[in-house]
Amino acid sequence: MKKILAFLPVLLVVALTLFNSCSGTAQETQANTTSVSIPYQDLDVSAFHKLRQDNADLVILDVRTPGEFAQDKIDGAINLDVKNPAFSEQIKGLDKDKTYMVYCRTGRRSVSACQLMQDQGFKNLYNLQGGILAWQAGN
Repeated sequence: MKKILAFLPVLLVVALTLFNSCSGTAQETQANTTSVSIPYQDLDVSAFHKLRQDNADLVILDVRTPGEFAQDKIDGAINLDVKNPAFSEQIKGLDKDKTYMVYCRTGRRSVSACQLMQDQGFKNLYNLQGGILAWQAGN
């Protein structure tokens, strides 16, 4: 019985150590799951203009269909149709370190494009709120 009582403090220390290390891991896991990254930033027309003026190295990306792009576009824009099944492959060829200003007709497809691009590692993404319709109304 004395041997069991002598062993009890050692067992208690081991149990507390294990309990403490497990609770630290749970806290770290909880902290990791609560961090949120912002995939892109929505900009209104005036902020879109300012970013364009302040950053000569940016890429203006129109994600509408080629037919829509042919009708009207923002000067200097390139066209990659987000509805094209090859869109994910096409954006793999783009420089992920550049800044991208993304737009469509009303802003819905450009949100999808920004999300897909963010999933592939693009970090500097800006979405034109209201799309080219807002751009035309603001010019």
